[in-house]
Amino acid sequence: MRSSIHGFGMRSRTAGVLAMPSVVAGAGLCAAFALLGGLAPWLVRRDPLEPDLSAFLQPPSLTSWFGTDDLGRDLWSRVVLAARADLLLVVLGVALAVALALPLGLVAGYFRGPVDRVVTALSDTALTFPSLVLAVVLVSLLGSGLPGVVAAVGLTTAPALLRLVRALVLQTTAVDFVDAARALGAAHGAILGRHVLPNILGRGIVYTTLLGSHVLLTITALGFLGLGVQPPAPEWGNMLATARTHLATAPWLTIFPALAIILVILGLNLLGEALRDVLDPKLLWRP
Repeated sequence: MRSSIHGFGMRSRTAGVLAMPSVVAGAGLCAAFALLGGLAPWLVRRDPLEPDLSAFLQPPSLTSWFGTDDLGRDLWSRVVLAARADLLLVVLGVALAVALALPLGLVAGYFRGPVDRVVTALSDTALTFPSLVLAVVLVSLLGSGLPGVVAAVGLTTAPALLRLVRALVLQTTAVDFVDAARALGAAHGAILGRHVLPNILGRGIVYTTLLGSHVLLTITALGFLGLGVQPPAPEWGNMLATARTHLATAPWLTIFPALAIILVILGLNLLGEALRDVLDPKLLWRP
């Protein structure tokens, strides 16, 4: 009876959340930019890397929707291809952070003791430095380009995610059903896989989604500083770096890449809030 009521409450809350305009907007923005990045090669109007000095700093028009840059390259084509690059970097950076933080957080929170102290000390040390500063140092050591940026973003994002996973594991292992599983002789791996991980997964997904906006800001900041994807390859951060010298005479060079960044961050935040309302068990019985 309780299970059926719980299921009905979950379905009702999910349906209500999915009908919210903010959820529709967030999911729509994320889906739109994912499609934009995936279909980028078929959506470009001109070669985004080919200069055309006869079209130098043309304002937006019917022939060039977003205008052209200081080398006459079509800005729409560059913004679209930059979406592909930035979203790929976000996905890979978050995936690396999860791959590092999830097992370490599970082990530290479950076994505690010396392992927990070492892992916590390492994560606390990393968190004492601003993530962007660490990312700049790591990219300087590892080199710019896709592997270096992904490694830097993943390594600087992992400590905060690790702390969250550890805290959720500590909270979950204090519940009676985990003690019961231990008393019945269940192996550590079985307890972690069957009892702990499913109970932290929902909140972990919510936090990871919200983390995507922070990762995107770090990636574009690295690009702006000249440490991310290198020109002439388009990336929103390096496009903004180029645009700053033409801010007064060609504001569209700044407006469209900045607007793309803002919309993706807005979409991720709205989607994360929606997932929180659906997946966080603490909210299930809220009136």
